[in-house]
Amino acid sequence: MLMNPTVRKAPALADVVISVKNVSHAYAQGAVKTLNDVSLDIGRGEMVCLIGPSGCGKSTLLNIIGGLVAPSTGEVLVDGKAINGPSPKSIGFVFQENTLFPWSTIVENVVTALEFQGVPKAERLGRAQAALDNVGLADFRNSYPHQLSGGMKQRASLARALALETDVILMDEPFAALDEQTRTYLGEELSYLLADTKKTIVMVTHSLGEAVFLSDRVVVMTARPAAIKSIIEVDYPHPRDPDFMMSPHFSELRNEIYALLRDEIRQTVGGLVGRAAGRDRSKGDRPVRVVE
Repeated sequence: MLMNPTVRKAPALADVVISVKNVSHAYAQGAVKTLNDVSLDIGRGEMVCLIGPSGCGKSTLLNIIGGLVAPSTGEVLVDGKAINGPSPKSIGFVFQENTLFPWSTIVENVVTALEFQGVPKAERLGRAQAALDNVGLADFRNSYPHQLSGGMKQRASLARALALETDVILMDEPFAALDEQTRTYLGEELSYLLADTKKTIVMVTHSLGEAVFLSDRVVVMTARPAAIKSIIEVDYPHPRDPDFMMSPHFSELRNEIYALLRDEIRQTVGGLVGRAAGRDRSKGDRPVRVVE
């Protein structure tokens, strides 16, 4: 775990680093719409989670911010510069799959990323080792990916993003494939990282608890084509510890997000719950009960 982090409160939005302006997107020559006029400003050093129904367009928005996908309309600015393609010198990625090269050791994987970024050869090994130490993998730097657990592989992927020393890191469900206890622990690690490095992080997640625990703000998105339904502020400083997850405030925020998402999920998946919700509306609305 990162040592001796400073306590960090959510940054003011006066210093905007990411600006999403009226972004819409569609696939198949406009036949499949994924995003509908999304606008969002993200402050320097802020942690923002995107949450919404499965398939609504969260990952598409993340990829547009990172320059991996072009918007159909609108634009994204990072530090005031328009994003028209990948920007490895300013934006790092951590994907759901670890994307490590299986034929390379962990430290070689990080060094390779630095080589692609154009970092001078003399700096690469030192930066790679420092990043691995920062995520607690210094003792495994000469191991191969198949020798590591799922959680360790994701930490290695995070180390690779940290080594690039970009101000912005984009994360697409990085902990989704992990068991709950490992996922929770890595969430704590990420909170310490926020406090210590002041990176700007945008993360896609389907986990209500993860979104509340990690975020300065949670962006709740509608069913496809996704628009921003609401933005929930989480007024609690980083680093966050497990006591926060036990607090009434945490439960209230989690329940508020689920209440916002419930109809959007129903539109996406339907099924028995959706039909029951339709019957409920015919009898009058009933309050949503969320088990804590």
